[in-house]
Amino acid sequence: MEIRKKIIKNKQWDILGIGSPLLDIVINVSNDMLRKLNFKKGSMNLISKKESKNILKLFRNIKYELTPGGSVSNTISGANILGSRVSFLGIVGKDAYGKKYHAKIKKEGIDSHLHYHEKDATGHVIVLVTPDGERTMATHLGASLNFTKEHIKKDLIINSRILHIEAYQLENSITRQAVLHAIQIAKKNSVLISLDLSDTELIQRNKKLFKNIIKEHIDIVFANEKEAVEFAGKKNPLEALHKIAKNCNIAIVKLGEKGSLIKKGKNVFKIKSQKVDVINTNGAGDTYAAGILHGLINNLDLQEAGEMASHISALVVGSSGARLDKKHINSIYKYQNEKRTRL
Repeated sequence: MEIRKKIIKNKQWDILGIGSPLLDIVINVSNDMLRKLNFKKGSMNLISKKESKNILKLFRNIKYELTPGGSVSNTISGANILGSRVSFLGIVGKDAYGKKYHAKIKKEGIDSHLHYHEKDATGHVIVLVTPDGERTMATHLGASLNFTKEHIKKDLIINSRILHIEAYQLENSITRQAVLHAIQIAKKNSVLISLDLSDTELIQRNKKLFKNIIKEHIDIVFANEKEAVEFAGKKNPLEALHKIAKNCNIAIVKLGEKGSLIKKGKNVFKIKSQKVDVINTNGAGDTYAAGILHGLINNLDLQEAGEMASHISALVVGSSGARLDKKHINSIYKYQNEKRTRL
């Protein structure tokens, strides 16, 4: 695999995200309720439209929060808050939720290129948050499964420095064809390609496919500890890191409260976690990815980029939402100024 090590300058967008725009329906639940629903804590579960309706019916008298979500969308949102120029491409339903999703990310300042599907409803994730802050996700992909090759905007890819994608879209044959088309355009135009491995069970179902795609096309790989170990077939995250790094330029393994590991070439960077009272882990990994990609865009070394990523992901863990928000900006500025003072 030919590895493109430099980020090309003088492009309109720093990061283009192609992902599933999913509306997050965040509900606080007890451990007992989670067991009754028969979901494994911390897992991502694909559900039908009917199953979604039945679950939401159980919580009809409980107040819940609606926020824009989806792995890549969360990452793009975080990079935008940090100051990167970002764009997002996906498909929602032609319904109230789809219009709300579009309006909210546009308000954030994200260059949004959402398509509307006439029949299927906007995809959504029922995020079940237990008292320990762990999130379990029940996902109805809805309209997002209709993202096709025809929805790809070639000029948007050509004019971006990094293309960030999610493994979720590589399982379905229709969305996979679209994403692989985008990857080919990116490779021909010196756009770095970043992939989040997304979910352990997803990897189990598609391991051979994912390994081939990473070996042939991907520059930057993000995985959490469980995903990395599963993907690499190793017993611990450090061994998994080394295995993944053999097939890409930069490998990142997120370890939660134990920090993270980053490898480029022969160099391994060990990043400490930030201490925080856990409220909700939803979106923390996506925000961490935002910090790394923003750091690469701004020529930070990987130790610096990792430390910034750790800081901003902790901000998300310590709040109820899955994204960085304007309320976090002062903390980010303070952190950046302290880093500059120490240099």
